[in-house]
Amino acid sequence: MSLFFCRGLGKRSPKSFNGFLEGINLLTKGDFFCEFQLKYLALDNPSQTHYLGKRLWKRQNRILKCQLWVPFVSQVRTVSDTKRDFYTHHTRPINSIFRRVVEELLVEMHLLSVNADFRYDPFYALGVVTSFERFMQGYRPEADKVSIFQSMCQAIGGDANRYKEDAMALVELAKRCSGTQLIECFRQDVPPEGAQELWEKIEAIARNDHFKYSRLFAIGIYTFLGESEPQLLEDTEKRDEMLTTVTAGLNLPEEKMKKDLDLYRSNLEKMNQVLEVLEDALAVERQRREKAEAEAKAKAAEATATTETSDEPKETSESGSDA
Repeated sequence: MSLFFCRGLGKRSPKSFNGFLEGINLLTKGDFFCEFQLKYLALDNPSQTHYLGKRLWKRQNRILKCQLWVPFVSQVRTVSDTKRDFYTHHTRPINSIFRRVVEELLVEMHLLSVNADFRYDPFYALGVVTSFERFMQGYRPEADKVSIFQSMCQAIGGDANRYKEDAMALVELAKRCSGTQLIECFRQDVPPEGAQELWEKIEAIARNDHFKYSRLFAIGIYTFLGESEPQLLEDTEKRDEMLTTVTAGLNLPEEKMKKDLDLYRSNLEKMNQVLEVLEDALAVERQRREKAEAEAKAKAAEATATTETSDEPKETSESGSDA
């Protein structure tokens, strides 16, 4: 890591930083040397934490020399940077109805990727893949969906294949677990029989004090529950009861998760309605085009028949004059 040194006893952070210092860890190394580590928080991006060090050389409580060193901070990628990378990878135009879906999902993934507390996990991957597939259903041409998803993952420094493989593995795991095993995984401190792998994933999240909750993670959990027990998503009472168990087991905000999932279901319904209207409009346009083509063919056939009829008398008259 590149470092630069500033000599002096000033306690202010360098002018190149916009932030403040909090907390001091003192490491004493004999009477002649002390080392301080100060926690630096960037105000322009609170998710970033940097550490500044201060070294003091002293003899008989008299400071002889001080050095302050600060690591160079790499510039955090912006939403504009991510969007630019996306459109560099995917060069084909995106249908206007779906462009907003793609960009909103891309922005959400970007904001999580630059958050210091965010850690990729299979439930998040399942949420991303499910959201993309559900909201991009009906996109034409179908082949472009592959390029769009790959470009989105590349734009945030991810791997599309990893997202899909982790999501698929989690779906397969959900199908192997019963509803009882699911509930026990979220409630017990020890893995239930036959659900060791699932329990370990849940336990890792529950023990992470800095776990970054996200809407996409909630969608991943919701999809996982649906793959294991489809009737849970159909019965509102059972679904809410299960979500309460899940949030308690993972130490997550219950009300926020329920609101995020309500909004997710509502947006899916709206998108389905839009697609139905679009399909109806396309069907009407297709019928109009087919009717126009049929009329054009009928007129062409009629014109051909008229031409042939008009040519017959000439041939008859010519035969009579020859006789």
